[in-house]
Amino acid sequence: MLNEFKKFAMKGNVVDMAVGIIIGGAFSTIVKSFVADIIMPPIGLMLGGVDFTDMFIVLREGVETAGPYVALADAQAAGAVTINYGVFITNTISFIIVAFAVFWLIKGMNSLRTKEEPAPVTTKNCEFCCSSIPLAAKRCPACTSELPTQN
Repeated sequence: MLNEFKKFAMKGNVVDMAVGIIIGGAFSTIVKSFVADIIMPPIGLMLGGVDFTDMFIVLREGVETAGPYVALADAQAAGAVTINYGVFITNTISFIIVAFAVFWLIKGMNSLRTKEEPAPVTTKNCEFCCSSIPLAAKRCPACTSELPTQN
């Protein structure tokens, strides 16, 4: 069983997948920072100085400190139960950016692939028995029929 696992783990597909997951994790960190630190502040500014991370609904106030809470961190520190729709909006924008970047990456990789030309035709079918024979054959080896000559 150990040998089978070693063969499986060393296949090119598994190694490629592992590299993809590692790069994807690093790429995800960059995209999260891009969305949180570069995209969301101007959007919040255009909407009147809204900070999306502090957009939440309090379902139950915290035990330690009662609301209202100015920031999500304050509500979480007080133990309040919240719906964090601002964080959800930020994560949705992050997902759209990642999906768009992956789409263009795959599209670029597909355009770099060399298109395989079809293999040249080297056989034909015997018109009498339908077996496959070489193009240069004058007689079918299966039914021994004489084949018409090619011009």
